[in-house]
Amino acid sequence: MALAFVATACLLAACAGTDVVDTAAGAAAPLAFIVVRHAEKVDDSRDPDLSAIGKARADALAAQLRDVPLVAAWTSAFARTRQTGLAAATAHGLQLHEYDAAMPAADLAAMLRDAHSHGTVLVVGHSNTVPGIVAALCDCHVDPIDDTIYGGRYDIDHDADGRPHLRIGAF
Repeated sequence: MALAFVATACLLAACAGTDVVDTAAGAAAPLAFIVVRHAEKVDDSRDPDLSAIGKARADALAAQLRDVPLVAAWTSAFARTRQTGLAAATAHGLQLHEYDAAMPAADLAAMLRDAHSHGTVLVVGHSNTVPGIVAALCDCHVDPIDDTIYGGRYDIDHDADGRPHLRIGAF
């Protein structure tokens, strides 16, 4: 099973066009994750873009993360998640990495931990995937997200003993 995670991480890195490595800026920082749901979308079609409000929210996220030692940004293949993470990734000189939104949350969490050892990793998901991703990363319960709610931010930090701690905020 571990081999499958490594293979998936390598495949995702190849698809993203770059290796999955921690950048120098975050190499000394402990491992942390910031998980957000994509920002507001223009409509309920299969793969909508962000609305003007959503684009402003994505810019606000990038501004919040300006001084964070971001080493990677992961999004699903959908336009709304890519557009939400792009400004933050670009501000840190990072390319977006893509994960399969249908991947079980526990598998995604294991892949992210295998791919990154230090720094902060941004993960952009969906109302139906973010709670599971956060729960898998922090080994805690996370309430569902109503489909009409945007702007939730879940920060998972690790203490000196490697125990995860969840803080919930907004962007």
